[in-house]
Formats: sequence, C-alpha cells, structure tokens
Amino acid sequence: MIKKQITIPSILGKKNSGNKIAALTAYDFCFAQILEETDVDIVLVGDSLGMVTLGYESTLPVTMDEMIHHIRAVKRGLHHPLLVGDMPFMSYQVSNESAVKNAGRIIQEGGAGAVKLEGAGPMTERVRAVAQAGISVMGHLGLTPQSIHQFGGYKVQGKNYLDARQIKKDAFDLQKAGAFALVLEAIPQELAREITKELQIPTIGIGAGPHCDGQILVLNDMLGLNREFTPKFVKRFAELGDMAKSAVNQYIQEVREGSFPDQDHSYDMPQKPLRQAGNEKPGS
Repeated sequence: MIKKQITIPSILGKKNSGNKIAALTAYDFCFAQILEETDVDIVLVGDSLGMVTLGYESTLPVTMDEMIHHIRAVKRGLHHPLLVGDMPFMSYQVSNESAVKNAGRIIQEGGAGAVKLEGAGPMTERVRAVAQAGISVMGHLGLTPQSIHQFGGYKVQGKNYLDARQIKKDAFDLQKAGAFALVLEAIPQELAREITKELQIPTIGIGAGPHCDGQILVLNDMLGLNREFTPKFVKRFAELGDMAKSAVNQYIQEVREGSFPDQDHSYDMPQKPLRQAGNEKPGS
C-alpha cells in the first residue's frame, strides 16, 4: 500500500473530519525508521532530547546545533509523517529576526516541515513573524518546559479560573497569529475540551485528557525506556527497558561461559581454499 505524505492541510483536515491525530516524539534514525513503518501522523523532534538523549537536567541547555543534528538524523529515516522540529531555549525569545532565522535553519538544514515554539504573550509575535516568513508553526501552551523555573517545577497549569482563562486567550491569540496546531501540555481535561471545541486549528494533548484533536507522547516514555520517571499522563505500551536489561545480562552470561558465539554465529573457511595473495599464475 502506498502511504500518503502527511502535510499541514492533512492535519487540518483531521480536525474538520473528527479523525484523531497520532503524534510521537523521537530523536534518532533508528526509531525514525520504525515510525516510518507505522501510520503515525506527526513526529516531533522535541528539545526534550536534552533529558532523554543527552542527559541534561532540563531542556534549557539544548542548542540549535544539537536540535538540527537530531532533526537531520530523524529526517533520514522518515518520509511520510509530518516532521516538526522544536525551537530550543533562546532561539526565538530575543527577537522576531532571530526567531525567523533559527526557524529557517530547522527547515533548511534540518529538513523539518514545521517548527514548534513555546508560550504566548510576547511569543505570539514570534509565531506571527515565523508564519509570515512562510514557515509553518505549531504552538505550545500549558506546561512549557522552557519556563520551568518560572513555574517552580513540572506542575499542572490552568487549575484556577484566572490561569485557565489566560491559557484559553493565549490559544486564540496563537491561532490568530498563524499557528497551524497547538500542543496543550499538563492542563485540566475540561479546559482542554473547551479550547479544542472553540478553536479552528487542531489541539494535540500531552497530559491534557482525551478531548483534544490528537495526542503526543515521548516514544522512549511510552516504550518503557525511561526507567527513572513516568508522569501520570504516560501509558507505557511496552517495557523495552526491562527487555533490554534482560538481553544485556543474558549476553554477558553467554560471553563469560563461552556459549556465545556458537557455530551459528561464526564463519567457516570455504571448502575450496583460496589462493594466497601473490601466488596467482599469469592469466589465472
């Protein structure tokens, strides 16, 4: 079966038709190849790679060069899903000009089809500038990890009336600024349902309940590869971390007892010996 290329109009069409959008976050070529064999709609190379792949304590140290390196790796294994690249901390906050320049790098050098940036307020103008430059922008509201110090930790947002109203206003502002979709992270499901119902662009939830137009999870989390922390909103669809640990322990045991490699995993000489190099006769 020939797979269709997922485009921005495809994503908008899912909102209008009521078909849910399935998105995942991935960071490397190996997993990109696996996702290419599925029907996932969107693959986000998130700045969460800082913690998941690079071992940072937060997303804040991630640089543009690191983002582009990983986006390019995913792009090499991915052809049909829509590829979205995250804009890391301080790649867009300073000015419209820096936002457009760095968004352009993610598209031109990384090969992404769209960019994602966090927040509203002053960042709404960044979304507008990038969109007006012809680059598709996904917004991100609620728990925005680049603002983690302002929030005082990874906490659910929009739990009181004033905060909820602000998130809703921000959502409409981002839509007006030209965002084609909106990630809603760690907000009450009732607020997410209200925003989703009233927006014309699709919402993609992560810890925002079942009423969004789509859902996104970090691939490593849903596969059970992140063994230290599992947020409430993450369902582990597999336990690959446990499987990998068991496989490595079995490998170590077999190496030490001498049962690996066995004959099935070793090479034999061909039945007819090869001539030694330099002993060939002329014309042979």
